[in-house]
Amino acid sequence: MFGFGADKTRMIPEAEALPGRPSPIATAQTHAVSDRPLQAPVPEGMEEAMFGMGCFWGVERIFWRVPGVWLSMVGYAGGFTPNPTYEEVCTGKTSHNEVVRVIFDPAQISYEALLQVFWENHDPTQGMQQGNDRGTQYRSGIYCYGPAQRDAAQASRVAYEARLQAAGYGAITTEIIDAPVFYFAEAYHQQYLHKNPQGYCGIGGTGVSCPIGVGA
Repeated sequence: MFGFGADKTRMIPEAEALPGRPSPIATAQTHAVSDRPLQAPVPEGMEEAMFGMGCFWGVERIFWRVPGVWLSMVGYAGGFTPNPTYEEVCTGKTSHNEVVRVIFDPAQISYEALLQVFWENHDPTQGMQQGNDRGTQYRSGIYCYGPAQRDAAQASRVAYEARLQAAGYGAITTEIIDAPVFYFAEAYHQQYLHKNPQGYCGIGGTGVSCPIGVGA
């Protein structure tokens, strides 16, 4: 998951983006852990959320282990290239981020609790990188499904930034935007660390706890 060569930390304009393709790339049919249909519609009563926290292999494992998360999947979002491949995203010429989309049961876990998982399991002050992974595809991002999620995300950012700065960290660089189109990543990326338990995972938090809830 390391990127070598030219600096890929610059967000390119749409005019410079790779053209992509009109049809989705092939991906897995079922979740390797739960065996649920990976492309299932959001069940009635459940909600969806999307996060970027660096290498999506480790991020997805964090979320599929969270009680109340019904389904997880990895993909690309936030850029310009339609239906990109992993190789294209790694060039830095799509502006896509590596993201994890989760479907969760709000009766078992709140969106605010998912935000706590998000903030505490990566360093949101690093800009276009996480640890040794450098490039726009590793940026921190919260992609919101509706105004309630956006309000919760923004409030949690304010609360957590105060905690981080008190601990000596810089400003949060996380982008908080409406959820863009989610493009599934290739089959081998789905639940990668379940299939490859000793595989690479560069995800690590700051050690600073995040208050749960927008009023914290």
